[in-house]
Amino acid sequence: MAAKPMTKAQLVAALAEKTGHDKKAAGAALDALTEIITSEVSGGGAVTLPGVGKIYCRERPERMVRNPATGEQIKKEADKVVKITVAKALKDSVND
Repeated sequence: MAAKPMTKAQLVAALAEKTGHDKKAAGAALDALTEIITSEVSGGGAVTLPGVGKIYCRERPERMVRNPATGEQIKKEADKVVKITVAKALKDSVND
């Protein structure tokens, strides 16, 4: 079984340790990064994190879906989804 995902507090602590800054500065940097990515992707752009991947928004067309409880066909409106393409370097590091 896989380990639990890293929490925000654990990520901030690890970031502070790696950069040599305190947790408050690391938390502010993480919050700023999140805000930048959110505003860019919600505006239709994309963000590439070197060594991690590319985060972007993709539009899905209107389509017919089935309600699994009743089997009824329903028309689902067009919508947008956030996609992440993982960088090759990260894929390779996981498979080594």
